[in-house]
Amino acid sequence: MPGAQSAATDANRSAGVREWLADRGRAIRCSVTRVPFAELDAWGFDSGTGNLVHDSGRFFAVAGVRVDDDSGLRAAQPILNQPEIGILGLLTREADGVRRYLVQAKMEPGNINTLQLAPTVQATRSNYTRVHGGRKTRYLEHFRGAGRGRPVVDVLQSEQGSWFLRKRNRNIVVEAAGDIPEHPDFRWMTRAEIDELLVLDNVVGMDIRTVLSCLPTDADDGAPRDEFTDALRRSHDRAAALFGRAEILSWFTEARSACDWRVAAVPLKDVPGWTAGPDELAADGGGPFRVVGARVTAGSREVASWSQPLLEPLGIGMSAFLARPIGGVLHLLARARPQAGLPDLVEMGPTVQLPTDGEPGRTAPFAAEAATEDPARVRFDTVLSEEGGRFFHAQTRYRVIDVGADFPLDVPPDFRWVTVRQLMDLVEHKHYLNIEARTLLACVHSLR
Repeated sequence: MPGAQSAATDANRSAGVREWLADRGRAIRCSVTRVPFAELDAWGFDSGTGNLVHDSGRFFAVAGVRVDDDSGLRAAQPILNQPEIGILGLLTREADGVRRYLVQAKMEPGNINTLQLAPTVQATRSNYTRVHGGRKTRYLEHFRGAGRGRPVVDVLQSEQGSWFLRKRNRNIVVEAAGDIPEHPDFRWMTRAEIDELLVLDNVVGMDIRTVLSCLPTDADDGAPRDEFTDALRRSHDRAAALFGRAEILSWFTEARSACDWRVAAVPLKDVPGWTAGPDELAADGGGPFRVVGARVTAGSREVASWSQPLLEPLGIGMSAFLARPIGGVLHLLARARPQAGLPDLVEMGPTVQLPTDGEPGRTAPFAAEAATEDPARVRFDTVLSEEGGRFFHAQTRYRVIDVGADFPLDVPPDFRWVTVRQLMDLVEHKHYLNIEARTLLACVHSLR
């Protein structure tokens, strides 16, 4: 998969980071082995509900969800129920006039290439409270309690609404206070270095992407390269937006109010059409994902070995923003999208969002435009991994498509043209942009 037509960058800027990642990959000894459910330590199917749960009652459970609307049953499926709020924390500091972020080379069992860039702290509550009995989470003290540094960003954000039930994480960026002890698995990086790595498949992990999406971008430097980047750099101008803030919020509130979905957690045994066999929980006749078991060893983690279930998508998803200049300012076409697992049911997503390439919906509005291979239109095109702590080899093809100034402004009622600045204003608050839109917002930032 090509890492796309993003901004021209200095090819040597991230060379040292790539070498460091390769070195950590060689140094961190780890393995992931598929195992039957019966061989999972401390995990089992509850006799009453059929849910796949941990003996401690913590971490997460594979349970069921049912969605009804005014016409009756809409859907039912397994879902990951993890009600606790985790921390996605990024330390930052400025030295010699250059701002950097403390990034981690983190092993996750579901990562397709094992090791990817992660924020300074990426931990569930069960992990950082050490339910597992392992080592404490490195640098956690900078994000909790009275001794933490000055917060730059601190907001609750949702995760995948198709696979998680009301899952949220605290996205927090903190100005580092005092000396930060060095560790070989961590490295200070500039935003430009991270942006350059974003165009490489499966290098920049989901959890650092969502945190970066909440950060204001660094000041632009140099001349714009073309009309697209010129329009992108002008997107800070709120007065030039096609719709004002109140109009966008009213449209979005209407979409939330109109959604008649009724979502309820149900026992896994009450989800029709799914069967738990010895090795997998899967839809009868095939489906968009399955749940499998894995045994993991990882010398770099707080616990050296463990086992757990993982949700495995059966295909590669696609999420894309269509983009065009309006009045000289770049606008993105967002969609108010309901998903059963979202805390408020409806959040703003990309123009096109398809969970897997085998999923129905390739004829969804604007799917053809999102799938174009015209190099003059494709501004960003990279396959990126979703969260590897719960998903096995979950990948999404993220795209930004320049449809040009002649593309119609008139769109279906659940779509709206919004500027990058308007999305940045909204992402300061919880539950406005879904995880796919936030990843794409981070990708758009890299195009400046």
